[in-house]
Amino acid sequence: MPQTPWGELSIGDAHVHFFSHNFYAGLARQKKLTGAEALAPLLQWEIPSADNAALAQRWVTELDRQGIRRAALISSAPEDEESVSAAVASHPDRFFGYFLLDPTRPDAVERVKAAAANSYLHCMCLFPAMHTYSIVDERVVPLLEIASDNGLAVFVHCGALSVGFRKKLGLPGQFDLRFSNPLALHPVALHFPKIRFVVPHFGAGLFREALMLADLCPNVYFDTSSTNRWMNYEGLDLRTVFRRALDVLGARRLLFGSDSSFFPRGWNEEILRQQTTALYELGIEREQAALILEGNLEALYTRDSEKS
Repeated sequence: MPQTPWGELSIGDAHVHFFSHNFYAGLARQKKLTGAEALAPLLQWEIPSADNAALAQRWVTELDRQGIRRAALISSAPEDEESVSAAVASHPDRFFGYFLLDPTRPDAVERVKAAAANSYLHCMCLFPAMHTYSIVDERVVPLLEIASDNGLAVFVHCGALSVGFRKKLGLPGQFDLRFSNPLALHPVALHFPKIRFVVPHFGAGLFREALMLADLCPNVYFDTSSTNRWMNYEGLDLRTVFRRALDVLGARRLLFGSDSSFFPRGWNEEILRQQTTALYELGIEREQAALILEGNLEALYTRDSEKS
């Protein structure tokens, strides 16, 4: 277990991107390159083989090296459920599975039905600004009904959205931030009280709105992932962000996340150091820290993971 300011604590990471071979192949097609491997010299990243179990093992080895017990793996391209499902299936005691869905695609309902029947998938990820739709769009309703009926959590990206690897490759990011306001999720979360909604990065720049949402909807959680560079928009620091989030949500609705993604960097231990330092300086007790750093993630998916 990693050393923290409270001593050794078990860590579960609620936000790790699973950059599969299929994900890289899709980027290569957008870049008009022949094969995923052609991206390696452009990104200076390792491009994994098509064996998703092998990439999952690479992550297990990396998590073992860092002392991390469990991680939520996020498929990072629509129609890539199979990749993350295979990874979770190979190590169901180490991973939870998140799948990215574009509700504007004609097969969205069928994909969610299939995912709901797959015991290795636990959470549906929605990026309204990326795929340019409103979270209250009528096309989203049947997807949320399936999630509610089958115990799927729903991750909804709000606030600023910037995808670094697209910039690095010179690929456009045609995102529409009009669809990023956490307040749009308010009527949805009220209408679907059985769904656990996860808003990453504290709302990514729309922190006040995210706090309002979470205050009014007890089924809304925050994940704390990434460098949270959005704090520059409001002149905030990490201690202030955590203090305000704890005041509104309490310790039981915060999920530690690193936003780790690619190799050779691997798991981003610096995020853990920054966040545990901020929490400790706020005077958070060990029991509360244990909830944020792992306990809440386990509690969120216990019912679902038992199916596997």
